[in-house]
This record gives sequence, structure tokens and C-alpha cells, in this order.
Amino acid sequence: MPDALLHSITPTLRWRTRTRCALLGVALSCIAEAGFAETEVPPELGYNYGESETPRTLALGGAQRATSYAIGGLFMNPANMARTQVYHLGGFSEIWPESKRVSFGGAAVDSIVNTKGVAGGVGYTWNQQDKDGIDRQYNDLRFALAFPLQNKFFLGLGGRYLWLAQNGNGPLGESLASGGLGEERIIEGFSFDAGLTIKPTESLYISAVGNNLSDPGNGFQPLTAGGGIGFANNDFGIEADVVFDFTTWDKTTARYMGGAEYLAGGAVPIRVGYRFDTGLESQAVSAGLGYTDTQFSADAAVRRYISGEEGTAIVLGLTLHLETSGLTPSPSSEF
Repeated sequence: MPDALLHSITPTLRWRTRTRCALLGVALSCIAEAGFAETEVPPELGYNYGESETPRTLALGGAQRATSYAIGGLFMNPANMARTQVYHLGGFSEIWPESKRVSFGGAAVDSIVNTKGVAGGVGYTWNQQDKDGIDRQYNDLRFALAFPLQNKFFLGLGGRYLWLAQNGNGPLGESLASGGLGEERIIEGFSFDAGLTIKPTESLYISAVGNNLSDPGNGFQPLTAGGGIGFANNDFGIEADVVFDFTTWDKTTARYMGGAEYLAGGAVPIRVGYRFDTGLESQAVSAGLGYTDTQFSADAAVRRYISGEEGTAIVLGLTLHLETSGLTPSPSSEF
């Protein structure tokens, strides 16, 4: 965020923020109701490898391992939570109409309270997929810490706990072979992520990230490794990522992602992205728009699969910038 935008929130601005939050909540509810179309697609598409994507991440094709920050860093690369000095509180919703999936999540990331720049974050998502089919319901809890080293190296470690139940019937209906499991959880366990980001110049970022490094051995918590390289300044950013998946399919697969964004007028981010998935044998394009100022940012993004299985993903999000509210300490000059 440009330094010129940093100032305290007035009572009028607080009222406007509450109004926008209420309108966003109504919009999310309406989209969730519309998200359950009757179309059969592979469950792997809607599950999206267990990744929770903010609007910015989805709009950039998923390429956010190098230049993410704050809440985006919590979900994509925990090291990047320490890349900026913020205290962000946000919520988002994912809608996958063809996959009949809806997700609601929230997260908080703080990198200013600690005078050494150590950042911490926690996030949670509730997810329901294909209620009239596989009836998959899962809860994803994440927490992470990040450490800056001379403002050139950032290290992050995160934990993830997943509760997942799958209550629907398979192709043979209510049989012993493919009947639902009732309320029994088929997955309940912990895994961890680790990330590293290097900043060789003021605007260049290079990252490496590993997810589910405890290797739970199931496709709901796939072991992956990858990274990205990105360029970002106050007005423009571009990034390319690759991620290798060792668990979801019967062979190692890769996802290639790239995206670019431009901040128009100092307040309106415009984003585009591309994604090639060798596991699903699919290609997807994405785009997003948003609005940001000192007190909050609101964003929307859509991804459309243009080859392979038919699919769409829509994400809406709202983030409050508490570091400008006067409720938190000012960013430390020791960082």
C-alpha cells in the first residue's frame, strides 16, 4: 500500500466500512444459494487440492508464492507474512457452481505488534462440496509464524489441521461397497508447511514452499513442493509459479501458474492469470478487480477452465486494515 494512503479512520469512514461489510455479506449469501447447479465434474476439480484462495490469489492464477503478503501469505507461503508491516483481518467466500462447492473463511495476520517484525497468523475455512453427491464437508484450521532476516530473507512455518467427512453415496448407491460413511470423519489430522522467500533487490522476490510436509499419505492433504519468482512494486506486479504434487494422482504432476496485476488510480487493482494443471489435464484463465484504501480492501475474482473439465470458481473477499484504525500500535521502525 502506498505510504501516502496511511492515515487514521474517521467516524464517517468507519460507518462506510460497516455498510460495505453488510452489502458484501448479502452478496456472498446470494451467490452461495446460486452455487449449487446440477452438473457432474470430477471432485478433484472442486476440492482444488485443499487450497484456500483469496481473490487476489485466484485472480493471479494461483501464482502467489513469491509476492503474497498478510492473509495471502498465510495460505500460500507463510514466510511472506513478514514481508510487510500490517495487521489485517479478513473474510472471503469461494463458490464453485459446477462442483457444487461453497466455502466461507476468515483470517487474521499481524506483523507489527512484535518489534522485531515477527509475524503471526491464523485462518479457518468451512467447506461443503456436492451436497447431493459425495456430500463432502471439511474444516481447515491454519496457523503460522514468519521471521524476517535483515529484510532480505523471510522464513515461515505453518501448521494445518483438517477435519473431513464424506457422507454421500458412490455409484452403487446405498450399498456396503459405496454407501456413505454417516458422520464418521475419514480425515482428521495435522500437517505442516514451510516457506522461504529471498528478496535480492527492492522489487524482486524468489520463493520455495513445501505443503503437507509431514506427508499424511492421502489426496486430501497432498504433499507438494514448489516455488515462484515475482516482481512487485507499489503499482505493478508479475509472478510465475510451479508446484509439484506427489500424492493426489498415481504419478507426480505439476501445476504451472502465472499472473500480473496493475493498481489503477492508486486504488483499483486489475488482475489476470493463467493456470495449467497436468493432473486434471486442464487449462484455466482468471481475472479480478478490487478497491483498496487505507482502511479496507474489497476484491472479487473468477477462474474459468477453458480445456479439460468444465468448471468455474468465484471468490469474494473483504479485508480490514487495522494498522490504520488506531486500535493497534504503529508499525515499528526497528523492522
